[in-house]
Amino acid sequence: MAWLRSLAMAAALIALAMLAFSGPLTRFDVWSYRVGLTAFRWSAYVGIAAAALGALSLALPAARARGVAVPLIALLLGLASLYPPQAFLKRARAVPPINDITTDTDSPPRYMTAPRAYPGAEFARQQRAAYPDIAPLMLKVPPREAFARALKAAEAMRWEVVGRDAAAGTIEAVDTTKWFGFKDDIAIRVSAADAGSRIDVRSKSRVGRSDLGTNAQRIRAYLQQLK
Repeated sequence: MAWLRSLAMAAALIALAMLAFSGPLTRFDVWSYRVGLTAFRWSAYVGIAAAALGALSLALPAARARGVAVPLIALLLGLASLYPPQAFLKRARAVPPINDITTDTDSPPRYMTAPRAYPGAEFARQQRAAYPDIAPLMLKVPPREAFARALKAAEAMRWEVVGRDAAAGTIEAVDTTKWFGFKDDIAIRVSAADAGSRIDVRSKSRVGRSDLGTNAQRIRAYLQQLK
């Protein structure tokens, strides 16, 4: 039964490798994001196989007679490889399948470098239902000062600022996600409002349909940085 123990351990190591390399190889353009996401997703299935083979090795006397360390490690590694994909799936199910979030769904901030059409009323409806707290930020300072603060906050977020127009009150930036290295585009608009200025933000993912709540979290963090 040595082959069963070896197969269990091999499956566990393959699952961990798929999980470990899914993000970095996507981030550094070794393969496409679709391949990376597939590897990430399939690491869970391989992990299940590793855990099952490890459990079977522990259950069979002939395999167990050679020691329990290898099948036990395979079982534990297989189970460990399940957590990230399952957490990913749980997060995806908790938010609507949208990837373009803004503080102003009626008139979203426009991008400076390239036009990106807003998806429309259905996205807006889903956003309002899922993220009712995403709203413009009002500052009691003139637009010129608000623009300077908005730019400083974007830089503090470690975003790559790719466009700025103080006269128009617009800023464009790009944020790169940590694991897969996905590029998300951010548009910021500063406008005059009663007794001060209004800050609107839009954050849009370049790939995928669901952003897993990333854009909403980004906008919240940015507005908090501005307060």
